[in-house]
Amino acid sequence: MDNQIYNQIVSFIWGIADDCLFNVYVRGKYRDVILPMTVIRRLDAVLEDTKEDVLKMKETLDKAGIVNQDEALCNVARQSFCNKSPFRLKDLTSRATAQKLKTDFIAYLDGFSPNVQEILEKFKFRNQIDTLIEADRLGAVIEKFVSQIVNLSPVPVLNDIGEVKLPALDNHTMGTIFEELIRRFNEENNEEAGEHFTPRDVVELMADLIFMPVADKIKDNTYSVYDGASGTGGMLTVSQERLLKLAEKKNKKVSIHLFGQEINPETYAITKADMLLKGEGSEVGNIVYGSTLSMDGFPRNQFDFMLSNPPYGVSWKIDAEKLGGKKGILDTRFVTSFANNAEYQMLPRISDGQLLFLLNNVSKMKETTELGSRIAEVHNGSSLFTGDAGQGESNARRYLIEHDLVEAIIALPENMFYNTGIATYIWILSNRKEERRKEKIQLIDATTLKSPLRKNLGKKNCEFTAEIREQIMSLFLNFEENECSKIFNNSDFGYWKITVLRPLKDEKGLLISDKKGNRQADRELTDTEQIPLNYDGGISAFFKKEVLPYAPDAWIDETKTQIGYEISFTKHFYKPVQLRTLAEITADIQALEAETDGLLNNILNN
Repeated sequence: MDNQIYNQIVSFIWGIADDCLFNVYVRGKYRDVILPMTVIRRLDAVLEDTKEDVLKMKETLDKAGIVNQDEALCNVARQSFCNKSPFRLKDLTSRATAQKLKTDFIAYLDGFSPNVQEILEKFKFRNQIDTLIEADRLGAVIEKFVSQIVNLSPVPVLNDIGEVKLPALDNHTMGTIFEELIRRFNEENNEEAGEHFTPRDVVELMADLIFMPVADKIKDNTYSVYDGASGTGGMLTVSQERLLKLAEKKNKKVSIHLFGQEINPETYAITKADMLLKGEGSEVGNIVYGSTLSMDGFPRNQFDFMLSNPPYGVSWKIDAEKLGGKKGILDTRFVTSFANNAEYQMLPRISDGQLLFLLNNVSKMKETTELGSRIAEVHNGSSLFTGDAGQGESNARRYLIEHDLVEAIIALPENMFYNTGIATYIWILSNRKEERRKEKIQLIDATTLKSPLRKNLGKKNCEFTAEIREQIMSLFLNFEENECSKIFNNSDFGYWKITVLRPLKDEKGLLISDKKGNRQADRELTDTEQIPLNYDGGISAFFKKEVLPYAPDAWIDETKTQIGYEISFTKHFYKPVQLRTLAEITADIQALEAETDGLLNNILNN
C-alpha cells in the first residue's frame, strides 16, 4: 500500500480518539476503546461480503436444531472467525435511542465466534460500553469507524464508473497499522509501556542475532518461533518478518509458526487480535494466556528460535506458591539432575524471577535437528552476578555455561528501554555452536554505540540505528577481540568457593580437640576464599601459595566447597581514568593564583 494512504489511515484512526473521547477518558485510556474498536471494524469489514450467506446458513442450522454452529458459520464466512448476529457495524449508526443502540451493539458483539469473544473479554471492552453510552459517544465512535473516508476492508471501494476510489487493505498492512497504533499508545503512556513493550530497534537487533549466524543453513522448511513473555507480540512479528526476508534472499521458501505466552490480559488480547487482522487465524491458538513460570503453556514443545524480554526485578512469589513453595519445587525446567546432584536447584531469590524465563527457553531447545535452537533474551545485570556459589542464580549460570550454551552477552547502552534507565544485556544462546565458539563466550560492550533521540520516550533517550545494528552484528559475527569485544574460555567465569578453618585454641595456645581427637574450628576465624577454576594447580596450589604462608595451621572444610559462576563486564572492560600529571596540576594552580592576584589588584585599585 502507498505510504501516504497508510499514514492517512493511521492518522484517521488516531484522530478518532481526540474527536470522540476527549473529556470522557484521560489520554492514557484512549487505547481501551480505540484498539478493540479497530479490531472490531476490521473483522466486520472482512465479513461483509459473506454476511448474507452466514445468516442464511444460521437460519438453516436453527431449523435443523443444530446448536454448535460456529465451525459451519466460519466455513461459510471463509474465515477463522465469524459473526452470527443480524447486524453489520454500519447498521448500528441509525438507532433512535441510546438504549436501543446499546442493546443492538451488545447483540452484535455477542454474535462473534469464541476466538473473538476471548479477545474482547481480555480487552475488557464491554466495560467501556456504559461509559460511552452515558457520554453519548458510542454512536459517534461507530460512525467514525465505518466512515467512507477510509477503507479498512480487504475489498477496494469503487466510484460510480468502476474505478478504485479507495484501495483494498490487505491483511499484512492492516496488521502493520494496528502495530503502529499500539506503538503510539505505548509512547503516549510510557509509565506502563515498558512493562510489555520492547523498542523495535532492540527487537530487530535480537532477531538479527539469532538468524544471521545461521542464514546459510536456512532451508525450504517449517520453523517455529517462541516468546514466553510475548507482551504485544512484537518480537514474534519482527522475527517472522526477518526470517521471511532472509529466506527470500536465499531463495528459500519457509513456513513460520509463532508461539507465545502472556500473563497480562490486554497485551495477550492485542497479540491474538494482531494475528487475526493479519489473516493468521490458525496461529491464534498458539498464543496462551497465563504465567509461563507456573503454568507452562507448551510443556512438550521444542522451538527453533526463541526471543524474550522477561520482567526483571519482579517477584515470582505467586508462581513459587503455585509450584509447591520454593522448597518444594520439582519442575524439571528449574530443578534438574546435574553435577552429581539429582535435585540441582536453579531457583533465584523470590524478588527476581528473570533467570527462570531463560531456563524455560533452554528446556525447549531442539536436540535432534541440524540447527538446534537459538535464543536471544534481555536481562538486567542481576543475571550476570547475583547469587553466591551454590545459590540459585549462580547454579543457573553454571548449568548454562558448563553445557556450553552461552555464545555471547552484549551490554546495551543505558536508557534503551521505556521504563528503565538501568544497564541491560542481551544473552545469546545456542546448542549448536560453531567450532570456533565452542567452550568460549564472547562479551560485547555496546554501551557507547547509540544514537540520541530528539525527544525522550519515557526513559528511552537513545536508539540503535540500522548502521549501529550492523556495527554490533559485525562485532558478533567476526568473533575477534578489540576494545569492544572480548573472548573468554567458559572456565574463566567459574570459581571454587572454599571454607578455610582455623583451630580453636585454649589460653596456652594449644589445639582443642573433640572427644574423638578431631580438631575443633574457631568460628570467629572461619574465612572463605574464591579460587578461579583455571588457577594453575587448582585448589591445593592456591592453598599452599596464598593461605598457608599466612596461616600455617589452617585447613579446608571440603564438605563446604562449592563451584560458582559470575560474569563481570566492569572487570573486563574497565577503562581507568588517566590521572593528571603533577606538572599539569601545578600549572593550573599557578594560573589560578595569577588570576586571583589580578582580581585582588582590581578591587584594591577601585
